[in-house]
This record gives sequence, structure tokens and C-alpha cells, in this order.
Amino acid sequence: MLLRLWPEKSEISFMKLRHIALAFSICALIASGFMLGTRGLNLGIDFAGGSVIEIVEPEGVTAQDVRDIVVPLGLGDVSVNGARGTGADAENLAIIRFETQAPKDGEDPDEAQKLANERVIDVLIDGLDLDRETDFRSIASVGPKVSGELFRSGIIALSVALIMMMIYISFRFQWQYALGAVTALFHDVVLTMGVFALTGFEFNLATIAALLTIVGYSMNDTVIVFDRVREEARKYKKMELAQVVDLAINATMSRTLLTSGTTLLALLSIFLFGGDVLRGMSFALIFGVVVGTYSSIFVASAVVLLLGIDRGDKPKREVEGFTGVS
Repeated sequence: MLLRLWPEKSEISFMKLRHIALAFSICALIASGFMLGTRGLNLGIDFAGGSVIEIVEPEGVTAQDVRDIVVPLGLGDVSVNGARGTGADAENLAIIRFETQAPKDGEDPDEAQKLANERVIDVLIDGLDLDRETDFRSIASVGPKVSGELFRSGIIALSVALIMMMIYISFRFQWQYALGAVTALFHDVVLTMGVFALTGFEFNLATIAALLTIVGYSMNDTVIVFDRVREEARKYKKMELAQVVDLAINATMSRTLLTSGTTLLALLSIFLFGGDVLRGMSFALIFGVVVGTYSSIFVASAVVLLLGIDRGDKPKREVEGFTGVS
């Protein structure tokens, strides 16, 4: 290979560190559960409900200027992020988000949200001299019922992905491998959600897509390690399983580092230069790639080592009175 990030032959005993790694992972899972239970997720409009209005940002106007115009309306939690369109004639956009408005007595919830949207549009037209037909690129509202269904659908998608992958690994390998792989995936998803609760990044449908991508990426990494473990286990039936796992991890480490490294380079570019709209999703993917690589080595492999695997080295059972075929 022209580029190698790992020695061609290495003999690092990863499994000697498995107890420390598992203790660290358990502590991280507990901390993530605590953060999710106390601070919770910063749910975006997709899941919490509310409105999103995109406008062309006039020259010399900043996102803070737009925020100063909208906040006095008393719409609750308001966020304004800058973005840039695509194409040769791309324009700077301001994306305004605000929460679902409580209806007044006898007022329909959808009507209350529509009226709030109209108030925002009116003050932006007056304050920034905008054109209603050309400068307002998108006006969308998500009601509480729809947002709740979206959140449930997202969680169901994650759960189904974990179950289907566990079934796939069970058929391709053994149930011990399947349990190790799903444990690693659960570890990755919970830690990523815990970091979102800690940092306050917006949790929306794009984040769910990122989590599903993390699940697929981590599973791919884990399957490669497991495939090499199975191969080495058949080759060295008398070798201790811990040594077999170390042998497999060392053999696949160069490929793992190259794949993770090149993926991280692309994700870091998106995180740094993609703007606020893509920041939450790219952050989830960056963290997921790192923690997924870690879990493939220390979590999934450690669980398989703990459960043991059938290596086809069990002595054949002798049948009393049977002397063989002559």
C-alpha cells in the first residue's frame, strides 16, 4: 500500500485493555442516561413542533439583526441561523425557527400558528424592506401531533435497524457475534444522544438520519473485525480466544484507520464550512465514527470474548458399543 497508518505486523494486546474499556463505556453510558434524563434533547422543529421561515438576507444584515426584529413578538424560543443557497447565484439566507404557539380561547392550534407566521412575515417586511413574493423562500409549520409522530417514527426506525442487523449477524455468524454487534450499536447510539444532550445541538430528522448512518458504519466496521476473528479462530483452534481476537484486530487495524480517517476529513470539512444547518448532523457523524471505531474494537469484541464462540474444536462424543466401519 502507498499509505499505511498501521504497521504491517503488530502484536498489540487490545483485549488486555478490555476491562478498562468496558468500565469506561459503562460510566459513559450512565453519564449519557443522566444527561438525557435531566437536560434532555434540544428537539428541533421536526420533533417539538413550530415554524421555519427562510428569507433572503439583505446585504449588510446579520442573523442577529433578524433575531432582534423577531424576538420582541413574544413567540417563545426563537433561533435564527445563517445559510447559503446553492448554485452560481447563491444568496445568503436567514432561517428563522420558533416554537408552537399556544392557541387562545376557542382558537384552532393550526390557526394560531398561521397567525404567528403572518406576524413574523409582516415585521420582517417592515423592518428589512423585503418582498413577500421573492424574498420569502420557504414558510413551513409542524404541529404537535405531526412532530410527535415523526419522533416516534424516528425511534422505531432506529429500533428496527438494530433488530434487523442482529438477525443478519446471527445468520452470518453466531448469536454471540450478534449480541456483541448490537451491544456496540446500542453503545454508539446512546453515547451520541448523550453528547447531544450535553452540547445542546438541535436533535431533528437529520440527526436521526445521522444515527442510522452511524449504525450502518459501525456495523460494517464490526463485521470486518468479526469476519477476521472467525477466520483466525478456525485457523488457530488451540490458541486462546483473546489472542485470536487480538490477531484479528491487528490485521484489520490499518483498514479501519484509513476508512475512519478519510471519512473524518470529509465530515470535518462539512462541520467547519457547512454552516449552522449542517452542523448538528455533521457533529453526530464525527462523534459516531470515532465512537463506532472504538466500540468495534473494545465493546463488540469484548462481548464476544466474554460469551465465547463455537470454534468447531469440541471433541467428538463416543458412542458406546460403536467400533467404526470396517
